[in-house]
Amino acid sequence: MRTIAFILYKEFLQIFRNRTMLPIIFVVPVVQLIILVHAATMEMKHIELYVVDNDLSETSRKFVSGFSGSPFFILKNAGFSMEEARSAMLENETDAILHIPAGFEKKLYTLNNADIQILIDAINGMKAGLTGAYISAVLSRFNKELLTEKGGTRYISLPVKNVMVDYSYWYNPQLNHKFYMVPGILVILVSMIGLFLTALNIVREKESGTIEQINVTPIRKFHLLAGKLIPFWIIALMDLGIGLALGKIIFHIPIEGSILLLFSFAGIFLMVILGMGLLISTMAGTQQQVMFIVFFFMITFILTSGIFTPEESMPYWTQKVTLLNPFSYFMRVIRMILLKGSGFKEVYKEFAAIFVYGILVLGLAVWRYRKVA
Repeated sequence: MRTIAFILYKEFLQIFRNRTMLPIIFVVPVVQLIILVHAATMEMKHIELYVVDNDLSETSRKFVSGFSGSPFFILKNAGFSMEEARSAMLENETDAILHIPAGFEKKLYTLNNADIQILIDAINGMKAGLTGAYISAVLSRFNKELLTEKGGTRYISLPVKNVMVDYSYWYNPQLNHKFYMVPGILVILVSMIGLFLTALNIVREKESGTIEQINVTPIRKFHLLAGKLIPFWIIALMDLGIGLALGKIIFHIPIEGSILLLFSFAGIFLMVILGMGLLISTMAGTQQQVMFIVFFFMITFILTSGIFTPEESMPYWTQKVTLLNPFSYFMRVIRMILLKGSGFKEVYKEFAAIFVYGILVLGLAVWRYRKVA
């Protein structure tokens, strides 16, 4: 233990002497958390709508006012030419086009039926789907108001019955996307700190030649690796604590479950991440190689972790691949503990899986490391 303590002292001294590393460890994660939570939103607001109203009737204006009163739409432009509207969409100046043809009001009151045309930019499939859903909601509200105003059942064959629906959203009653995103982004930031710094630290020793001096000393491999990994394990947990504090203060995220349980899982999870960093450092000879290898794993892990889309919506084979993704376990657990208040009984499977994962990865990394001069 005394040997490990000396190595830890040396590592912490080296970390705090490095002026470029301190901002990377403590400042960059804070800035990224604040920015990414606002940027990585699944809410669709400020949808730019181009209105082509060729009817210019009181009913068409009332219909259009339903969009101007919605928090999701911005009436970007209005005109009478569909060609101009299509050109605006081609130039990426609008997200959707609402075309109200001439005779809209007359057909609505004489035939009880009128057509409108909606054109949506569907390059972004998720955005297009939400835009269509919001437009349908405005249209349904307009139909209901019109039926109520004109006497209800006179325009339809069946009587209209009012159905009252009371919604109860568990664990996130305000449907605040920040409550969902903050835990996920914390997982990514903590993982990046542990993975990058561990791999780069050992490879930096290789490039500078100091690793050879360490290897010829009588220090055992276990002492050396423990002294190399423990500082970044502590730093990653500190970053998690700072992130949780900022999430509570700035974004008011709920913390329903046990913080001790969360940090216990995070500690085991970091065994996997540090083991991966050590394993990568045994395969790479330069810091540039480390960056490319880590970049490959990070992109794969992040996109299949469930941070943006639930795993259940992924293809079946992708769901099986995520069993090898440590991010997905922590992503699930941190949201369950913080938002649901889940206890060990609800997350013991993830605990067992990540513990076995950590033993395997860390064991493989230690086996691969050769303490030779």
